[in-house]
Amino acid sequence: MVAAVRIHKHGGPEVLTYEEVEVPAPGPGQARVKNHACGLNYIDTYFRSGLYPAAGGLPFIGGNEGAGEVLAVGPGVTEVEVGDRVGYTSALGSYAAERIMPADRLVKLPDNITYQQAAGMMLKGMTVEYLLHRTFKVQKGMNVLIHAAAGGIGLIACQWANYLGANVIGTVGSKDKAELAKANGCHHTILYREEDFPTKVKEITGGKLCEVVYDGVGKATFPASLDCIKPLGMFASFGNASGSIEAFNINLLQAKGSLFCTRPTLNTYAAKREDLLAIANNLFSVVGSGKVKIPVNQTYALKDARKSHEDLEARKTTGSTVLLP
Repeated sequence: MVAAVRIHKHGGPEVLTYEEVEVPAPGPGQARVKNHACGLNYIDTYFRSGLYPAAGGLPFIGGNEGAGEVLAVGPGVTEVEVGDRVGYTSALGSYAAERIMPADRLVKLPDNITYQQAAGMMLKGMTVEYLLHRTFKVQKGMNVLIHAAAGGIGLIACQWANYLGANVIGTVGSKDKAELAKANGCHHTILYREEDFPTKVKEITGGKLCEVVYDGVGKATFPASLDCIKPLGMFASFGNASGSIEAFNINLLQAKGSLFCTRPTLNTYAAKREDLLAIANNLFSVVGSGKVKIPVNQTYALKDARKSHEDLEARKTTGSTVLLP
């Protein structure tokens, strides 16, 4: 039996239950992983609330990313060996001391990447990688708007976009978060609670607007985000921290300048193992070089998962947060 945080019914943070669970021996193509750190992400709240259904139904173990060591492998496994240091993402069930994983979804960690770094960046960092390199290729001199710039994804995205040579504009909820975003590569911050962000974007860019808007906020920033994009630009909606964007008239994209709009997911971009490894290795490379740092600003004991969700949803966290089994 090992410690885990399970969800027996959908609801708020109070439904997170710390208890003991059985972990079976790994079957064909599987590996048993001892988690040293588990990542906290906003998507975890979507599964908890029922917005995103868990594939196996209730009850289920929460969490979607982690890092640890391989304890055992099942028949036919060639991707990893016992003792390997590994990270993973987009795999529901990480809030546990140990778990079973499909071996082909595990990524070996370089020696210079710690377990806490990995757990704090596998989902967020790989999301930033595909957003900036695959969904829309950010290039030197482009104007880029990143919503929630002081959040887990935001801080990584600001650093990476800055490294690529973009003019980085970020929306934040407070002056403290504005300073944090600026310290992580954001050139211009907008206090979205006090300022009209499309107007500020026009001022910052001299009326040129942005080539791309990366939006993990959702309902609260739409459709105003479209007013920040230059003709033929891209609106990349990858999250809905404030609620889902409801159905909208697609003619808005025409009226705003023949805009492109996408709702990408890491699962799609990393569906093939070769793509998973390419995305992860690009992330490891830029973090290893020091060009992008992974700020793990909060840690909680696994048993305090409820508190971590409360703080996350209250916008009390910045950067990455990890749970320690």
